[in-house]
Amino acid sequence: MGSKKRGSNSVEDEVKNQFGIGNDKDVPEHSRKKMKREKKDKKKEIKVEDGSAGPSVAPDYVKPMERKKNRKALDKERHRAESESKPKQFVLVVAEDNDSEVLMASSPSASSCGLPEFHIGVFKELASADVFVREKAAEALVMELVEVQKAYDKLEDKVLVEGGLKLEAEKDDGLNNCAPSVRYAVRRLIRGVSSSRECARQGFALGMTILVGAIPNIEVNSLLKLIIDLLEVSSSMTGQEVRDCLLGRLFAYGALGRSGRLTQDWTSDKNSMYIKEFTSSLISLATRKRYLQEPAVSVILELVDKLPVEALLNQVLEAPGLQEWFEGATEVGNPDALFLALKMREKISVDSRVFGKLLPYPYCSNGLFSADHLSSLANCLKESTFCQPRVHSVWPVLVNTLLPDNVVQDVDKASGLNSIRKHKKNRKYSSSEEDIEKNIRSFCDVIIEGSLLMSSHDRKHLALDAVLLLLPKLPASCVHIILSYKLVQCLMDILSTKDSWLFKVAQFFLKELSDWVKYDDDRRVAVIVALQKHSNGKFDSITRTKTVKSFLEEFKTESGCMLFIQNLMSMFLNEGNASEEPSDQSQTTDDNSEIGSIEDKDSAGTLGTPDFLKSWVVDSLPGVLKHSKLDPEAKFRVQKEILKFLAIQGLFSSSLGTEVTSFELQEKFRWPKVPTSSPLCRMCIEQLQLLLANAQKGEAPHAVASGLEANDLGSYFMRFLSTLCNIPSVSLFRALGSDDEKAFQKLLEVETRLSREERNCGLSTDANKLHALRYLLIQLLLQVILRPGEFSEAASELIICCKKAFGASELLDSSGEDEPDGDGTPKLMDVLVDTFLSLLPQSSAPMRSAIEQVFKYFCYDVTDDGLLRMLRVIKKDLKPARKKDTDREDHDDDDDDLVDIEEAEEYQEPPLDIGAPRDIEEAEEYQEPDETETGETGESDEQTDDSEAVVRVQASEDEPPEDSDDSDGGMDDEAMFRMDAFLAQKFKKSNNQAGSGTAHSQLVLFKLRVLSLLEIYLHENPGKPQVLKVFSNLVQAFVNPHTTEGSEQLGQRIWGILQKKIFKAKDYPRGGDVQLSLLESLLEENLKLASKPFKKKKSANNPSKIKQSASWNRHKMITSLAQNSTFWILKIIDARNFPVPELQRVVDIFKGFLTIYFNSKKSQMKPDFLKELFRRRPWIRHHLLGFFLEKCGSAKSEFRQVESLDLVIEILKSLISVKPDGSGQEASKKILKSHIPKLCHLVQQLVTDMPEKQSRRVDVRKFCGKLFQFLTTHSLTTSFLRTLEPEVHASCESQLGELFLTLKKQQQ
Repeated sequence: MGSKKRGSNSVEDEVKNQFGIGNDKDVPEHSRKKMKREKKDKKKEIKVEDGSAGPSVAPDYVKPMERKKNRKALDKERHRAESESKPKQFVLVVAEDNDSEVLMASSPSASSCGLPEFHIGVFKELASADVFVREKAAEALVMELVEVQKAYDKLEDKVLVEGGLKLEAEKDDGLNNCAPSVRYAVRRLIRGVSSSRECARQGFALGMTILVGAIPNIEVNSLLKLIIDLLEVSSSMTGQEVRDCLLGRLFAYGALGRSGRLTQDWTSDKNSMYIKEFTSSLISLATRKRYLQEPAVSVILELVDKLPVEALLNQVLEAPGLQEWFEGATEVGNPDALFLALKMREKISVDSRVFGKLLPYPYCSNGLFSADHLSSLANCLKESTFCQPRVHSVWPVLVNTLLPDNVVQDVDKASGLNSIRKHKKNRKYSSSEEDIEKNIRSFCDVIIEGSLLMSSHDRKHLALDAVLLLLPKLPASCVHIILSYKLVQCLMDILSTKDSWLFKVAQFFLKELSDWVKYDDDRRVAVIVALQKHSNGKFDSITRTKTVKSFLEEFKTESGCMLFIQNLMSMFLNEGNASEEPSDQSQTTDDNSEIGSIEDKDSAGTLGTPDFLKSWVVDSLPGVLKHSKLDPEAKFRVQKEILKFLAIQGLFSSSLGTEVTSFELQEKFRWPKVPTSSPLCRMCIEQLQLLLANAQKGEAPHAVASGLEANDLGSYFMRFLSTLCNIPSVSLFRALGSDDEKAFQKLLEVETRLSREERNCGLSTDANKLHALRYLLIQLLLQVILRPGEFSEAASELIICCKKAFGASELLDSSGEDEPDGDGTPKLMDVLVDTFLSLLPQSSAPMRSAIEQVFKYFCYDVTDDGLLRMLRVIKKDLKPARKKDTDREDHDDDDDDLVDIEEAEEYQEPPLDIGAPRDIEEAEEYQEPDETETGETGESDEQTDDSEAVVRVQASEDEPPEDSDDSDGGMDDEAMFRMDAFLAQKFKKSNNQAGSGTAHSQLVLFKLRVLSLLEIYLHENPGKPQVLKVFSNLVQAFVNPHTTEGSEQLGQRIWGILQKKIFKAKDYPRGGDVQLSLLESLLEENLKLASKPFKKKKSANNPSKIKQSASWNRHKMITSLAQNSTFWILKIIDARNFPVPELQRVVDIFKGFLTIYFNSKKSQMKPDFLKELFRRRPWIRHHLLGFFLEKCGSAKSEFRQVESLDLVIEILKSLISVKPDGSGQEASKKILKSHIPKLCHLVQQLVTDMPEKQSRRVDVRKFCGKLFQFLTTHSLTTSFLRTLEPEVHASCESQLGELFLTLKKQQQ
């Protein structure tokens, strides 16, 4: 084995040693031979010729390798002796020619032999890592050897060449017809395939393949013998040497098989036994090591593909050892034997017992995939994990046999065409389809589930890989077989823990599964149903993925939506979809990630039970259309299917079996065999409400064409409901009380008449009102069924409103009990608002949406009393003090009631039913008010300029007031909340109910819902005077800490409404109805807020930093709100164009606050605010300039005096500005001249009492410099200096220096 890693240099040395050829030409030839002979003699001292015992220095035991070396040395010595005894003809020399080794003849008669040169340097390049270099070297090698062989074949006297041209010792290698160079190359190539150096195996095998195929003189039997002889394995070899020899044999056999010589020899002589010997040798090699099995089989299969069937039957199948290898495969678990058997059976298509138990006899596909036969193959398939992560070649063959192309049509994913199939129950299967489904089921039961999934992690990995191999050809009807309960449970077990070994494998599986279903609705539906059925509807929750959610978002077509809906209905009705395995309750779930989570909907009764899967079905139905892109007609058809199912399962039950046929609708309705539970029925009703609400929102501006109810889902539902109510064997799922029954029937009747009236109105505002009222009646009707005993009174009130709103027509056959008599009958909108306020606390999200739609069309007629009712809800305290404050000595300065402009007169509020949130939408709404509590106003929620002032301080919300008592002992709800008797009673009642929320959270939700109505009102009526009423009350609610305390979102919501719907609205209150007195009061209160100082609570000795930060940020928000409110009020005052005398009160208000600003340190009015105010309203600065100068000159605070100097300059700039054309010069001069005395007084105060701080001195000098510049520009220097008292001149010169001297020089 020492020769297998030799390079070209070692080959050169070997040639030199064999033939006594050297490069030192100065040494005579006989001397070189003598030196060679002496070296050989020294080696023979320890050897014995002909195997006789040697001297005592030789070891007693000679190893096989040593014996082989001794024999080789003796052969060389004998050959040398024979060559010396003959006359020398010619010898070979190895010469250097352009750095390449060349083997050539060197004698006088060499030219007569005609043998071409052979460059043995190409052997080095055969081991190159570059495939192109190896290919080029192999081509060069074969081309030269072919030329050498051709020249050799033309020689007449080959004896002389064979005698002198010997590169190695003469051996009986069977290559007698080959030129010496070819013999050497063959032996060198065989040894080279065992080398592990770089890519020697690949390169030498390539050269051997081409050479054997190109030179027919190389006999196959000689090659088979040389492969064994040159790559013999002995017991003295190390593990690496054994591995190299075995791999060398494998590559040599592969080269021989690929050369095509075996096929050629069999074609020329069909009695040839070379194929048998070749196959037997490979089988023997495969039995040596496991890692040789698969490549050995691959070599055999390459030969099988080239041989005709006759050769396979007579040669390959009859090879010694093959049948025994097949027979033992099932016991030891040999996947390569199974792979070879399947491929050979596929080629020969003839039954044979040679395959043993691997293939059934007689062979058939159904027999191969029978449960008994697959059980015998289980060991073979389980052992195929040795080649992971690569999938063994036997699996694709099994998949192709299981799903043949001629039966199962592969779906072209790129086309995106979806086949519309009928329902599974109505499909007719051909025999081949039935066989395929049966075989797939058997394969999955025995192999996937029975053998792989229940075993090690490697075999679980293999099971997932096998399923991925099945997917491309798998019919959608067989998905439920592949995605079985055990497979889905395995996926959930793996994905529920990120640290599991197979986590990435499972993720890759889901990714491939997603790609497979991407363009096919049938596949997608089948996968969703399988995943959810076997996970009890919690696949996404347990795996913490969004797999099912992403699948649901990909339904874009009507056919896909309909197919999915049909499958969901079948799953709900347990139509052949019941899971055969018990649900695994040990899984860790996260229900928040599931689509349509139902944790707030009777979760205690459905979570983890069979009803949970049905609840997922119910929740998923309305969401099918969320991401679809359907035209209105198609969308309406899908909505109708969903509506019918939800109505049947949620509202009704059958007394005569599980099927009822309606001849009027020409449809058959079905119920589950097990009666639907009450929680599921309620869930169906809630989803039905949601479906109707979404349909109403998705409608275009209401239009009725030719009196037809085109795409009106509400009308369709009411007709469907009436029809089912008239079927004797069908009844509501729960019996209604007398009041509820009466309300139910009235709502049906009123909705019918409103629908008729709507069609008669055509395109008008009344039609929109009727349409919105109809949907509200429908939602209320469902609420009556959903929550008996709670909505009958509200239903009666709403019916009265409908009568009052459309009393001119014969809309209702009224009864006396519905019409209150007398002059004290409340107005329509007051009753409607009271009804809304009674419905909002306990209504669901769809109900609130319907209320908002009605309010949108009726809000123009809302009365002041109705507004006050809504505003009082907003102003109710969330967390009032439990005992009156006694420490109120600073009440005058810290008045938190604020903006108490128009305190409404006391009145008794209508009963407001504050109920606990009972659905998911309410819970989500509490967390995300911007999405669920915002009215349908049609405006985007753009960010306001002052939004950065909104501060989110979560920790401060948990802190109780400093003056509150933490003990609840003896405190009832009335004293705790200080609310009216009815609200307190409702809170007490709701707190005693199991599962209800706290009174605090209920009131927050109620306020958010009322704010939605107010937002709609402001959006629809931005110019009405009532906006001022809403504004003042919202400001009160925002400023009062008890109104929004504990709910950051409530404060943000009020802030957002004030900013977007009032301050930045396109319109604002104007006209004669806006009273100036009201505006003056609002202005005064907001200026008070703007100048209010920040104060810490006296009871807080050591407030935390979080509390301090929260208080400070709240103060900044209130200040910002007051400033924006002032700008908005002044804009309204300007729009009225009041006479100047009437505005004197406004000027007096500003004078009062400016007086406080200059005289009191408590005033925190910002100069920037005053500067902006004067810039926006020039008339205010014109009226206030003299007063401002006077107060600035007599300011008690040096800081405030210096701070206001910049304001004086800004006012002067704006008042005395000159236009480019020079106009206004005289007017500006007149204004400035009229204020010179006050300016002189201001300068006198500044220079006589100069500030001590350097920064303030600089501000004073800067002010004086700009003032002198104004005076110089308007030629008022002389007037100013004359008015300035003489003793002040000296102070000015000393304090102002050059500035004042320059002014005096200009006078001169």
